[in-house]
Amino acid sequence: MPAETLDLREVPPPQRHPMIHEAFQTLDSGEALEIVNDHEPKPLFYEFQAEVEAFDAEGYSCEERGDGNYVARLPKA
Repeated sequence: MPAETLDLREVPPPQRHPMIHEAFQTLDSGEALEIVNDHEPKPLFYEFQAEVEAFDAEGYSCEERGDGNYVARLPKA
């Protein structure tokens, strides 16, 4: 179960990554941030993998839930 879920589909693209980083930062170790997005967030995965030490890349998951909506889980180590 995610500690927090962000639905980013209506958020302007330039505001998305800062919102995600801010929400992720508030998580405790072992918790996860879930994001709902209108595209596969592969660039976000690579950004977190390279820049966020607490990101558990091995536990990352993403699935398409129809109509171009994607749900990604970003766990915190």
